[in-house]
Amino acid sequence: MGRISFSCLFPASWHFSLSTQVLPRLLIPSFRQLLFSGLVLCLIGLLYLLLVTGKGHASWTGKENHFHRHLARVTDVDATDTSNPNLNYGLVIDCGSSGSRVFVYCWPRHNGNPHELLDIRQMRDQHRKPVVMKIKPGISELAKTPEKASDYIYPLLSFAAQHIPRNKHQETPLYILCTAGMRVLPESQQEAILEDLRTDIPVHFNFLFSDSHVEVISGKQEGVYAWIGINFVLGRFNHVHNDGEAVVEVHVPGSDQQEAMVRKRTAGVLDMGGVSTQIAYEVPKTVSFASPQQEEVAKNLLAEFNLGCDAHRTEHVYRVYVSTFLGFGGNAARQRYEESLIKNTAARNKLLGQHIGEIQESPLLDPCLPTDLQDEIGPPTQKLYLRGTGDFDQCRQILQPFLNRTSEIQTSLSGVYQPAIDYSNSQFYGFSEFYYCTEDVLRMGGDYNASKYAQAAKSYCATQWKTLRERFDSGLFASHADLHRLKYQCFKSAWMYEVLHSGFSFPTNYKNLKTALLVYDKEVQWTLGAILYRTRFLPLRDIQQESLKGVHAHWRHSFSFVNNHYLFLACFFIVLLSIMLYLLRLRRIHRRTAQRCTPSSVPWLEEGLGSPTLPINL
Repeated sequence: MGRISFSCLFPASWHFSLSTQVLPRLLIPSFRQLLFSGLVLCLIGLLYLLLVTGKGHASWTGKENHFHRHLARVTDVDATDTSNPNLNYGLVIDCGSSGSRVFVYCWPRHNGNPHELLDIRQMRDQHRKPVVMKIKPGISELAKTPEKASDYIYPLLSFAAQHIPRNKHQETPLYILCTAGMRVLPESQQEAILEDLRTDIPVHFNFLFSDSHVEVISGKQEGVYAWIGINFVLGRFNHVHNDGEAVVEVHVPGSDQQEAMVRKRTAGVLDMGGVSTQIAYEVPKTVSFASPQQEEVAKNLLAEFNLGCDAHRTEHVYRVYVSTFLGFGGNAARQRYEESLIKNTAARNKLLGQHIGEIQESPLLDPCLPTDLQDEIGPPTQKLYLRGTGDFDQCRQILQPFLNRTSEIQTSLSGVYQPAIDYSNSQFYGFSEFYYCTEDVLRMGGDYNASKYAQAAKSYCATQWKTLRERFDSGLFASHADLHRLKYQCFKSAWMYEVLHSGFSFPTNYKNLKTALLVYDKEVQWTLGAILYRTRFLPLRDIQQESLKGVHAHWRHSFSFVNNHYLFLACFFIVLLSIMLYLLRLRRIHRRTAQRCTPSSVPWLEEGLGSPTLPINL
């Protein structure tokens, strides 16, 4: 009895057979029409999947790519693959007052989307450590020997050159940016140091380096770069946002648009060091000024810049307020406070004929020191003996005049202009002393709550110094907290509180300040913002290359996407269609054969009987 067999090895191995007796029953017209209708429906379903579901999937994939790209930037701790030919590199040397550090950054080839920035990350060596090197002292120490500047910087560049593939050196931009230490030097000494670097570095290294790549940057530039770096790591320059993410309406500077642009809300930065305090935040809307003089001052405090690669696009245009206050850092403020105590006490003692604070048995009471802590301040000729009373509220009142506030509106510390902040829709990160004051001793780092912070600081100040020492010896404070921190925690707690709420006018019920040491467990340097800003035009090259590929490249990419996701389904329907066509062909062959047979042979074929026995004549 004959059987018809079918088999296929792709996309999956399968086999089946049909009996010739059963086959004619499967080929009746109604069944064929049913199969044909089913095939048509399957083809329509496939078309729907390709056009509708594929589009939705692509959209979903795009959002996922944005998420994973941001997540990779945040948690990237893998060693950098230097064998990747599509990886680019960049160098920034931070020449600070106490030393210089080189930072090596890398980024993959730009994806060609003009709406996105370069995905810059810090390079990591084979041990997954950031590629960073620091030398001391600061470059400003070479003020009298500027000809040694290139020799001074040579170890940093040699270190970086060893980590970057040699074939990439020529296209790796190098920036040498000097900060506070160089700013205080006379301009002639600054220029002599910079000129030595411009002349000698190209002789020994093949990096992409020009005269404009080495300069002394202002405090305003440094603040802008810090603001860029933090917001870049936070993902605030990615304008694809999900429901629930905070957004802000922005009137783009220099734009002819009448309607405000809605994009992700950026984060402001508060940074209190030992010497200075700095604030930087985006000003999303056009500001007004109380006087022409205030407008003139504001020009030096407001920075307008475009982070995008295309100057004609305004989606990455930002207006940022940056102000640095020298003498308002934690240590500088304490020094000013002590100088005031010495001066005022001496004048009072002379007027009243007293000797308070001049001898240890009659110390001056200081509400900004913990209870019963004894301290000595001033030079030997003007030594003043102090004893703490630990009164947080009184300390705050004493410190208020040191803020140098004025009655003029829209001003902050020392009467400096400050544009209005929308406290109901803003976010700030507090670094350095803002974090140390809340975390080292009080263990309240993170989300800032003014009332809880004030209560904790008040309790700390009122605690006996002896008890605080016992807690310190028992390891109840942060591991990096020392006796100096314990002694001046009360003062710095009050100073930070007053700078934030009286100086910068943050309301005491403000809930959107986060004090932090790191952003996503990474130290964010202003150098990241510097290289992001200074390489912002590099994506133009990749965008132009993408556009040259034309429609054919787009079609090829689309086909690749469909092929990857629906290849199995397409092969299945092709096999099904082949089977249907083969069955129809068999039916036509069967019909022709039936027409050639004699009438007597037809019944047994149609009834599925065996072939009749033929008589044999001998």
